[in-house]
Amino acid sequence: MRKLTIGNVTLENPYILAPMAGVTDLPFRLLCREMGAGLLCMEMVSAKAILYENKNTKALLSIHPKEPPVSLQLFGSEPEVMAEAARRIEELPFSILDINMGCPVPKIVKNGEGSALMKNTKLVYEIVSAAVKAIEKPVTVKIRKGFDDDTVNAVEIAKAAEAAGAKAVAVHGRTREQYYSGKADWDIIRQVKEAVSIPVIGNGDVTSGESAASMLEQTGCDGAMIGRGAQGNPWIFREILEYEHTGKAPKRPGIEERKQMILRHANLLLEYKGDYLGIREMRKHVSWYTSGLANSAKLRNRINAVETIEELEQVIQEIGEVPHAC
Repeated sequence: MRKLTIGNVTLENPYILAPMAGVTDLPFRLLCREMGAGLLCMEMVSAKAILYENKNTKALLSIHPKEPPVSLQLFGSEPEVMAEAARRIEELPFSILDINMGCPVPKIVKNGEGSALMKNTKLVYEIVSAAVKAIEKPVTVKIRKGFDDDTVNAVEIAKAAEAAGAKAVAVHGRTREQYYSGKADWDIIRQVKEAVSIPVIGNGDVTSGESAASMLEQTGCDGAMIGRGAQGNPWIFREILEYEHTGKAPKRPGIEERKQMILRHANLLLEYKGDYLGIREMRKHVSWYTSGLANSAKLRNRINAVETIEELEQVIQEIGEVPHAC
């Protein structure tokens, strides 16, 4: 089995759960760990919120003892603020500190954070350098192909991050302007891999064991990061590992396994976030889990109306068999 070393952290395998706001919370990360993910990335956290001791940030920083290795992702645009935030949280049980330079959300970009940082190579260097000097844990960076098609500069940004002391870089093969549309450009991942000596993690359009293997083969990258391919599908890590071992696509989870996972996920969410918030956050996850099922649109309408775990259990138990076409 392939392994991946980032600084002083060695992962059992190079298949990584991508950081996704509103998705990669503690309950979902636990499920992906159980399915074999080599590294779990947390939801991004504002460096300023840490400095101002924002009460909502505490939950985002929670890490379960069964999770590590975990990557904690910060976003911000001021080197000294990023460094101070990193110092304040270093005692938490995360293994790697990641800096977000890829988020495309307008309010983040408007503040000069996330993917907006790719417009300023000098600032990228200063932020990474400040964070690296502030803590002993390895610092990594997540970037995109570029801000738009006229500024495809992932290679330049990756080189700056490496020069500043970053121990790995993850590259999403889409520009900020693309958001998540269109096909990911794996060739830019290959170009970054050829340009730097630190590990390069590819991100974009990994939805199966076969696509993970293809990305690693076509780009030469050291690991594959899975984002939307894991939504409603924590099994993807098990499937990627099985494909790596056997070279064959494993059988997809049956309806009963899906039901059990949905209810386990729901109970973890309620335990972690309380009944009111937990059941409401679970609605979107159930929509992903049940995508492709017979009458899925009608099912989603019912799911979006559930208010209690008992109601959710009732709806889930009534789900029929998965059609062969999916």
